[in-house]
Amino acid sequence: MATFLYRLGRTAFRRRWYVALIWVAVLGAVGFGAAKAPAAPDASNSMPGIESQKAFDLMEQRFPGAKADGANARIVFVAPDGQKITAAENKKTIDKLVDEAADGAQVASAVSPFQANAISKDATTAYATVTYKVKADDLTDASKNHLEDAIAQAKKSGLTVEVGGTALATQPSAGGSAEAIGIAIAAVVLIITFGSLTAAGLPLLTAIIGVGVSMAAIMALSSALGLSSTTGTLATMLGLACGIDYAVFIVSRYREERAKGHTPQEAAGLATGTAGSAVVFAGLTVVIALAGLSVVGIPMLTKMGLAAAGAVVVGVLIALTLVPALLGFWPNAVLSRRSRKRGRIKEGGENNGGSRWARFVLRRPLPVLLLSVAGLGTLAVPVMDLQLGMPGAEAKPTSTTERRAYDDLAKGFGPGFNGPLTIVVDAKGAANPKAAVTTIEKKIKATDGVVSVSPARFNTAGDTAVFSAVPSTAPTDTKTQDLVKTIRNERPATEASTRAEFEVTGTTALNIDVAQKTQNALIPYLIVVVGLAILLLMVVFRSILVPIKAAVGFLLSVLAALGSVVAVFQWGWLASLLGVETTGPIMSMMPIFLVGIVFGLAMDYEVFLVARMREAYVHGDSPRQAVESGFRHSARVVVAAALIMMAVFSGFIGAGESMIKMIGFGLAIAVLFDAFVVRMAFVPAVLALLGKAAWWMPRRLDLILPKADVEGEGLVHHSAVAPASPAHDDPAARESARV
Repeated sequence: MATFLYRLGRTAFRRRWYVALIWVAVLGAVGFGAAKAPAAPDASNSMPGIESQKAFDLMEQRFPGAKADGANARIVFVAPDGQKITAAENKKTIDKLVDEAADGAQVASAVSPFQANAISKDATTAYATVTYKVKADDLTDASKNHLEDAIAQAKKSGLTVEVGGTALATQPSAGGSAEAIGIAIAAVVLIITFGSLTAAGLPLLTAIIGVGVSMAAIMALSSALGLSSTTGTLATMLGLACGIDYAVFIVSRYREERAKGHTPQEAAGLATGTAGSAVVFAGLTVVIALAGLSVVGIPMLTKMGLAAAGAVVVGVLIALTLVPALLGFWPNAVLSRRSRKRGRIKEGGENNGGSRWARFVLRRPLPVLLLSVAGLGTLAVPVMDLQLGMPGAEAKPTSTTERRAYDDLAKGFGPGFNGPLTIVVDAKGAANPKAAVTTIEKKIKATDGVVSVSPARFNTAGDTAVFSAVPSTAPTDTKTQDLVKTIRNERPATEASTRAEFEVTGTTALNIDVAQKTQNALIPYLIVVVGLAILLLMVVFRSILVPIKAAVGFLLSVLAALGSVVAVFQWGWLASLLGVETTGPIMSMMPIFLVGIVFGLAMDYEVFLVARMREAYVHGDSPRQAVESGFRHSARVVVAAALIMMAVFSGFIGAGESMIKMIGFGLAIAVLFDAFVVRMAFVPAVLALLGKAAWWMPRRLDLILPKADVEGEGLVHHSAVAPASPAHDDPAARESARV
């Protein structure tokens, strides 16, 4: 592989105009396809294999045309202190608002609280429901403004009016100015690392091109493959992250080869053959982690994972072709300013910060190992109390009207009112369907934890009924989860006596089922992803223990990160510093996201750092010298790459939405633990203790596994050193003329 990539890098450098034009053509083609493609479909919330989804499917089948996918607004009214919502003036204001809301062009219905008996027992709170003919994304600005104007008029009467539902819901932002600051910090880190604006800008440029190609391709294929507009979120994040990392490592190796005296074209070929080999295998580990999301069995997650994997593949291809081509345009500009001024190229040194740190760890490996494991293990302890769920309006900031509407309803009608359970009864097998449904209603109403049960609504055939049960506790409360389990556990006896079957669904039950589904899938996902990665790393490092060490280090970092998320967002530790107003369960998909994304990035750092150690060991260094050599050449770049990722991910912490804060914090802290504790302390300590055993592999297994040649043994005969040209000359032109 190293030889093939070496030739690819030299060719891309020499034929730089062709390579650049090809990528411009690719970007233009997928951009044209995206512009001409039909609009992306709405995101599918289908969750096959869970009871809640089966109940939804049954409702759609037995109640044709009654699918409630239109936008809705629940307008909550609270009377001033000392007044009742039923007072004549208040009633007049509410009826006027409902009448005005009903006049909207896209409105299907508007129901007054006095018609639906939607008034609290103390008559201080009421709510009206407005439903629309179209989905929330299809609501026009005119429809939204019409409802907002009606609400504004009602507020003038002195009533407190808040709005929940999907019609006027605020859309979560990804961090705004904080995210821009994160990207700016990333640029600063690159400038400090390379000492050159060109060297700093090249990885950003190629990463942006890669993300542009990937996103345009996703948009172009969205209709054909059923990809939603949200599918590209993860693809953008990882495409940018990996694209920057991969370009950084190749540019860094190019500068190193130039410092050894190689001509620009030769340096580009060697950088692509060595660092490029590591890029290929690092990219493969990320692809494995993302494609492995299909194990969870959630279509939306599978599509997001595959789309992001495609973005990473594009990032790898750009790193192997476009990066060496751009180096051909600016062969000296990517060198440090000091090198260009002196006319002598010098990159790094024998006694830099990386080598000094490595010697520190090598002198005391056992204390460093024990301290790193103990620290990460302590941070992982909160994982034992992990509670999964899907935070709703209660997790929004109190500055949003949705959160205030949620709080007002909980105060007026009880905490469980915001998350009623929907019971779907299939009475086809019952002799008397109505009697069977009545029996089930009474049974569920008598269950501890159920406050009230609504009258059942039958379909036209009279063989299926739907009613709701209001819990006494909030939707995310563990007691509500226990209530759902109790109702389902007591179901067999009830079904046997009535000959009717029923299922529990609704948003609350759906969130509980999704949380359980993802929790059950986490262990199989880890086994598949980590198992395949160990096999891949065995091919890369020709070792048994190094891949196992990599997997153990990853598990330590991801568990510590997940424990930190639990401590902040579930327990509330330091929550105020991050602007987290409400603690609660951790987002159901957070562990899967954290494992998949962090695993990919962790293996990036593992491959780039340890590949240099392997390269030094193969070329004659002792195990301890190989560790020091790997840190001397790669530690600075790995640290820079980690700081860039932390800066980008930290931008999400500035978002108003608790879930986005959680994702940003989790990813940033995971990169911190993995890059600075696992890769910088745990890895060298373990390798120091293992010595030569770290690179041992059974002879039979070594013969079976394919040879990847990541360390570039096959390049020895290609890499005859040419006299180093002064940095202020134009060696690219001279090299091109020579070739």
